[in-house]
Amino acid sequence: MKIKKVILFILSIIFISLIMFTGCEEEPKVLKVGIKDSVIGFSHKDKVSGEYTGIEVELAKKLAQSLEYDDVEFKVVTAATRTELLDSGEVDCVIATFTITDERRKNWDFSTPYYTDVVTVLVENDDKITDLSGLLGKEIGVAKGSTSAYNLVKAMSEKGLLGDYKVPDSAKEFDISSFNEKGIVFDQFGDYPVISSAMESGIIDAFCVDKSILANFKTENRSYIKDSFAPQEYGVATKKGSELSSAIDRYIKIWLKDGTIDRYIKQFGIE
Repeated sequence: MKIKKVILFILSIIFISLIMFTGCEEEPKVLKVGIKDSVIGFSHKDKVSGEYTGIEVELAKKLAQSLEYDDVEFKVVTAATRTELLDSGEVDCVIATFTITDERRKNWDFSTPYYTDVVTVLVENDDKITDLSGLLGKEIGVAKGSTSAYNLVKAMSEKGLLGDYKVPDSAKEFDISSFNEKGIVFDQFGDYPVISSAMESGIIDAFCVDKSILANFKTENRSYIKDSFAPQEYGVATKKGSELSSAIDRYIKIWLKDGTIDRYIKQFGIE
């Protein structure tokens, strides 16, 4: 009987120890990053392998490693959803061709820019549109939540193409749904491939967004207009006052200085 009690005692100790050990295991520390899945060169998901590639993907992985996270988790965002997911805490940061503006800085923190782009317009060659003046009376596709329409209107106004129209002081004040100067109308879409398809089918006449994004949809039957405008600085966005903000900015500055980001730009063939 004594031997049996001793054995039961030892087994109970082992069982309790296993429970305590299991309970003390820490959850993996995961950096949740919002990225796009259709911008080749920046963040693109292969439909077959499911793998993500691009400069923003590499920056996310490198940030997770440098900040001593155990892993990185990608959450697909669009121009319309990225701030909502950041505000809700579903992602810790957004690295998704997110343009830094003074207005956005009021609501979110941004790192030092890791890339500077410009806005332009993609058109079908058959339509014979070559510059901003050719967009008068046309229907133009833009992404929901982007500043593309505002930047285009501002550029056209500066060229004297919109008559007496007074451009609002900021994109926030610009009412895209009611804009209809010189016959120009904007259609908003949820994502870039949808805009491209709409132009191909003739629903819209032109596609306006950052040039690096448009490059994914340029074919031998399509061209950029000759005008480009509104330099766009891309930064890593974090929640306002986040502990991550200064740490991420520090690493972006280091990688700009040591050539890491330049190597990524070259590696992924970004113009």
